[in-house]
Amino acid sequence: MVYVERMVDSLLSRMLTDHRALLLVGPRACGKTTTAWRRCERRLRLDRPAEATVVRADPDAAIADGPFPLLVDEWQLVPEVLGALKRSVDERRGRFVVTGSTQADLTASGWPATGRLIRARMYGLVERELEGGAARSSFLDRLVSDGAVFLTAPTDPPDVRGYVARALRGGFPEVALSDSEVGRRQWFSSYVDQVVSRDVTIVGTVRDPLRLRRYWQVLAASTGGTPTLKTLIDAAGIDRSTAMAYDTMLEQLLLTERLPAWSTNRLSRLTQLPKRYLVDPAFVGPLLGVNARSVLRDGDLLGRLLDSFVMVQLRADSTLSELSPQLFHLRDANGRHEVDVVIELADGRVIGVEVKASASPTTRDARHLIWLQEALGDRFAGGVVFHTGPRGFRLTPDVLALPICVLWA
Repeated sequence: MVYVERMVDSLLSRMLTDHRALLLVGPRACGKTTTAWRRCERRLRLDRPAEATVVRADPDAAIADGPFPLLVDEWQLVPEVLGALKRSVDERRGRFVVTGSTQADLTASGWPATGRLIRARMYGLVERELEGGAARSSFLDRLVSDGAVFLTAPTDPPDVRGYVARALRGGFPEVALSDSEVGRRQWFSSYVDQVVSRDVTIVGTVRDPLRLRRYWQVLAASTGGTPTLKTLIDAAGIDRSTAMAYDTMLEQLLLTERLPAWSTNRLSRLTQLPKRYLVDPAFVGPLLGVNARSVLRDGDLLGRLLDSFVMVQLRADSTLSELSPQLFHLRDANGRHEVDVVIELADGRVIGVEVKASASPTTRDARHLIWLQEALGDRFAGGVVFHTGPRGFRLTPDVLALPICVLWA
């Protein structure tokens, strides 16, 4: 398979020059090993029993001789290797790239890698990478610099069916680069089975895989939304402690995530509920048993899928932005105003983003962004209403309506 350049490539190269050890984390099969291996001279595969046994027996000896950089693949299967890495880094011996499919223990007090391994996250392929644009500058940086550049109509933009197809195709390299729709469905179904029956044992104990699958299905139906924990519990038919344990497991495996609520002293009565997302919207297919045709018949699910798809692109773009953006969402307590994504820049300015399953948005679709601008004044750096139509235009002087594909076109 031909290697697809990743947006994280240049970042990893710089980090490996500046630091002795990198920790690259991401969902299983998102391409971590392939990307990391391109920068290393030797590879320890801890998913192979023979190699894992050697490392367990004497982790210091296993990593001592290089050649370097040394790739330590799937650290969580032999966690004692981290102690050896700590000692090697402290003694300034060797250079390492460590990969893992879980973020378990990354923030735990006393974790051996604290201060030694510099962490970078990696997810599946995004559209910019699939279209060969990994080296382009950040969309957010260009938007703030001169948003008018996006008003030129993109070449051959998708319609709503094309966006749904891309979202359900997903970003995992093995299926994103495949032309077989049947093969993709089989791959994702197998992935889900593997997660609920085996992968979760890395980060916890699940006595009933069917209940975990059911909870994951409820999260899939809620992607892009702000459900209360009680809503999720009632829908899944489980108790509070079980739901919280399942949340932890799925987030540690980097399969779900919560987008925090934004707050500011210029606005009052804002909800603090996080927004829930599947890390890859393609999981909607196997978890809910839907395809592109059924999504296009369900307006609520269509909106959630497009919101999640745009979020994937923005999350990747933000890692390369020179503006140090942080992503949030906003919703007031009575539900009258909400903004799908609030992007706060390091200088305190804010970009508001709305996602609409419409080919021709109007100023009504920008009303929450206009409200946000009025509340923030000069802190408002601009707004975007992403839509499924073919061209970009201004809804107000500071709010643009842009085709979703400008994120990669």
